[in-house]
Amino acid sequence: MNKAPTTILIVEDDINTANLVSTYLEKDGFSTLIENNGEKGLQIARKIHPDLVILDLMLPGIDGLEICRRLRHESTVPILMLTAREEEIDRVLGFSLGADDYVVKPFSPRELVERVKAILRRVNPSVESKSSILQCGQLHLDPEKHLVKLAETIISLTTSEYKLLYTLMVSPGRVFSRTELLRHFYEQEEAVIERVIDVHINKLRQKIEPDPASPIFIETVRGFGYRFTDYENI
Repeated sequence: MNKAPTTILIVEDDINTANLVSTYLEKDGFSTLIENNGEKGLQIARKIHPDLVILDLMLPGIDGLEICRRLRHESTVPILMLTAREEEIDRVLGFSLGADDYVVKPFSPRELVERVKAILRRVNPSVESKSSILQCGQLHLDPEKHLVKLAETIISLTTSEYKLLYTLMVSPGRVFSRTELLRHFYEQEEAVIERVIDVHINKLRQKIEPDPASPIFIETVRGFGYRFTDYENI
């Protein structure tokens, strides 16, 4: 018996954006359902129990934050917030209500698909995609084999370095604050100095960057944090 495809509910009032997201997800083997009204989106989520919900922040009827709050009280369905608002307070509020990730418009559809995969892998490690290998230029990361290669050379990474590289590489172009990155390593990130991320980054660059002094893979966003380059061929 064939396994049913993973179902993604897209609650987005901009039909062009919804169709774009749906197209890229379905190309990667996901099944999608679109709703442009907040109230109806909430009803559908309760009825069909999707594997993940992509939720716009600004919606007619009920806004995305309220839908997120209600869903989180009722279920553990993964939620990715999709919005044109990029203020930090909105991200913090979304995460505090239980959102699993946050994507700001305009966005890369390819990055969004990778974010969806990353969330699903975290909540259900058995979820498989067409290709789990992450690649940027000559840098390859194979999550199944827990292997990192630069060209044909295997790179030996510590557990923390591997987790950090995977977190950045699975969401190319996304800027992560140090606090966000700490969440992937420590349950109580407030008890750890944020600059420990800088130490991990520096060690990681020494191993994967052709010239650690002028990094091409892991970019510094001054005053905020880090991001992995969104260029595939560098």
